[in-house]
Amino acid sequence: MEKALNITLTKLPIADIIQNVNDFLWGWPIIIFFIAAGAIATYQLKFLQFRYFFQSWKLLLKPGAMLSAHGQMTPFQAFIGALNTSVGNGSLAGMSVAVHLGGPGAAFWIFVIGFFSLIIRYCEVYLSNVYQGTVGKDAVLGGPMVYLRRVYGGSFLPYVYAVFCFAFALVGGNAMQCNSIRLGVEKILNINAGWIALGLFLFVAYIMAGGAKRIVSFSEKIVPLKVGGFFISCIIILLFHINAILPALKLIVCGAFNCKAFSGALIGYSILSAIRYGISRPVNATEAGLGTAGILFGSTGSRQPVEDGIMSMVSTFISNYLVCFLLTLILIVTGVWNNGLTSTALTISAFETVFGTYAGWIVTILSIMFGMGVLVTNGFIARECWQFLTAGKYLNIFSSIYVLTALFGALAQVGVVWNAIDIVIAGLLAINLFAILSLMPKITADFKKYDAR
Repeated sequence: MEKALNITLTKLPIADIIQNVNDFLWGWPIIIFFIAAGAIATYQLKFLQFRYFFQSWKLLLKPGAMLSAHGQMTPFQAFIGALNTSVGNGSLAGMSVAVHLGGPGAAFWIFVIGFFSLIIRYCEVYLSNVYQGTVGKDAVLGGPMVYLRRVYGGSFLPYVYAVFCFAFALVGGNAMQCNSIRLGVEKILNINAGWIALGLFLFVAYIMAGGAKRIVSFSEKIVPLKVGGFFISCIIILLFHINAILPALKLIVCGAFNCKAFSGALIGYSILSAIRYGISRPVNATEAGLGTAGILFGSTGSRQPVEDGIMSMVSTFISNYLVCFLLTLILIVTGVWNNGLTSTALTISAFETVFGTYAGWIVTILSIMFGMGVLVTNGFIARECWQFLTAGKYLNIFSSIYVLTALFGALAQVGVVWNAIDIVIAGLLAINLFAILSLMPKITADFKKYDAR
């Protein structure tokens, strides 16, 4: 039997191996770990995400959010960057995949998992601001690379995380986004792929040449456009199908717990699929728990870790509820969720119910803006990881690598790489959640002091 197993494995293509590992990790191990971490944090912090929800919006809009003592960006700019990375094509296409594979019930679990995502986002941003370091020419450095030094395995975990995060930002945040942008532009304008790739190469080169300041400036401009455009489009669709909203909500709840009288096996499979895809896809899309938001907020040099953590929850609320959940609701309200399509094609079919032949243009333009926002902000995240790994040296080499990755990513066939990046994301999530749980006494103690005031 062992010999037969070895023969089978040797014949198994690398793509299938990666897919199997990805399916296992994003089956129950990561999901259970995320829910457990979120539940522990919620209990220890006295349901902070509910009690301080309105306060988080007030902190976002207060004048102090626009100021920074000596960091590379202000807390408000860090918020914009965190929102930029979490509203990408992982949301636009990922939610369609979640509903396609998990049914309407996936939308319910997307709604539920948001509560845990909010508290996890608070923890990672708090830790990134309370533990800060410097790198290079006195540039402020924060994020998991810094606070991982204070947990068991702190001598090597920061470097493992930095390598994983650099790979994620370089491939998932750069190459993949460029590939999606190229496909979108090629589809609506029928331009040769080579010219599109060259355009992306020049665009990324221009952004990277301006350093952190230009990255932040572009993020501030693209976020209102892509979030506003998406939200307005969805509201129009909901108003057009207003009579179908209540039946859709009922279908979502029934799908989550499978109210229909199917056979026992089918009920079990349907519920498990709804939970799995309703949790894994939004975690992937919103990046809550990956530590990327912590890297952004950690670079501000802020001395208000609790308030910045509370304020940062707004970015996760927007990406989880106003983008991910809203999109799944659109797919169900329009009745296209079970038409056999998936990914961006399913999103387009939902938009076609209102916008007709213009739907493809609208979704593609949104996809391009989503991709450009993620592409630019991940340039900063990758830059911070590079500085940590090289002690702030060879930034010109990093810029060259990032720019060339954009060029090759636009032209490459990246199907297999998507699953490989999902495995990297699972690694980031596991390492960061381990750090959050390890440092929970510190998180809890400081919050209790703030809460008492």
